Order: sequence, then C-alpha cells, then structure tokens
Amino acid sequence: MTRTVDDTRLRRWLPFGMSDGDVRLYCLPHAGGSASAYRPWFGRLGPVAVCPVQPPGRETRLREEPFTEVEALVGELAEVVLTEDDRPWAVYGHSLGAVVGFELVREIRRRGGPDPVHLFVSASPAPGTPDTDPQVTGLDDEQVVAMLRRLGGTPDWMLADPSVRRMILPPFRGDFALKENYRYRTEPPLRVPITAIAASHDPRASAVSMHGWREETTGRFRAHSIGGGHFAVLEQPSVTHRYIGAALGMLAGAGPVGGTP
Repeated sequence: MTRTVDDTRLRRWLPFGMSDGDVRLYCLPHAGGSASAYRPWFGRLGPVAVCPVQPPGRETRLREEPFTEVEALVGELAEVVLTEDDRPWAVYGHSLGAVVGFELVREIRRRGGPDPVHLFVSASPAPGTPDTDPQVTGLDDEQVVAMLRRLGGTPDWMLADPSVRRMILPPFRGDFALKENYRYRTEPPLRVPITAIAASHDPRASAVSMHGWREETTGRFRAHSIGGGHFAVLEQPSVTHRYIGAALGMLAGAGPVGGTP
C-alpha cells in the first residue's frame, strides 16, 4: 500500500535519503535528538538500510516548529513510510523515539498499511507506564539546562555556549511537551515482534519497566540488557547492532547481520 508524498517532504523526514538494502530500518531519535544520532550506523548493518528520521525543529529542519502532539507527528510520518516501496520495514526508537515508533506502527495499522517486520525499543518504559521524568513546561532556560545536565547525554560545551543553547533548547522543549502531552490509549496488541533493550544503569527505564512492552504484542518478544546508562545503546553501537542483526537476519539475504549476540 503506497501513497504519493512530494520529494521535499520526503527529504525533510529522511535527510540522508534511502540506501539500498533488503530491510528498511526507520530510526527515531530521543528527546532533543536528531537524525545524525544514527548516522554512524550507516554500513554497519549489512543488508539493512538504515533510515534516520528527522523530526522538525532541529538540524536540517531547524526553522520548523517541533511537534507537541504525538498524533500529529505520526500522522505525517506515516504518509512518508507508506510512500516507500514494498520492501520489508522495521522501526527502531530510542527513549521518546520508542513511544513515537510504537504509535507510528499503530497509526499505519489504522490506515490499513503493512505491518513492520520488527519493532525495536530502547531506554523507554512500556507505553502507559506513569511518567517519572521532570516536567519541562513552565521551566525557564536555566532550569531546563540544569535538568539536561542531570539527565546526561548532552555535551556540556553545548549547554555552556549561549548561541548553541538557542538552537538546541527549542527541540528539547518541543519533545518534552510531546512526551508530557502523550496519553496512551488501549488498542489491540500488535502482531509485530518486539525487541526491548534496557541499560543496566538507566534510572529512567529499568529492565523491569521495559518488560511491560511484552503486553503490546502477540508476536515474539525478546528483552536484552546492555551495560551503561540511558544512552548506552548509542555509545555501544556494536552491541546494539548484534541484537538488531539477530532479529532481522532471517529477512536479510546475507544472513544474520552484525554478528551473533
């Protein structure tokens, strides 16, 4: 099931284009993150085409307003996914990107589109889990910067430079508003296999909280743990790639990609 999406919109959402591969893997970033977070993955997953997704309000879309409602974001992104060819596709979402990826899959199901072959989620409790992160709405810039320092993942030089801060704070604010406004709605479980990757020292998404993803699918569920904190899957890509490769290997013509976990 494909639809027509103009090339300009396609380039906005997929700034690095579409590489050749047996499986398309749409990669969704964390709050305040961008498509560049997944650029080091290019060429590391064998026959899997890594497709980093660029939400508005950052990098190549800096002048666009960030989405503050998940429904609006996944509604537009679904049009992009549905316009692609008939190759199998999968989704990888880190932190906030995991929830966005999950809702993208549900939105495409509502539209009668094809299921992905796999959903990968990392550093995110299952949808519907009470949100324990601090609320950003109403905080001034200094308070947001202090919060980001506590959470980690943002280089301190970026937070210390006023000109850089003016560029990075709007997408952070927009994404945290997206997270704060999100309301999980009960729907039938997906039929899509889900792989959940937790980090051993992630205070925001424990392995126990991530096991709740099991309830969101009637398909196969696998949970893995990786050493480190909230951004461990990005800091240790070779380990992450092994899990992705094991899950997608049977679909990729060259056999398991990224090695065996």
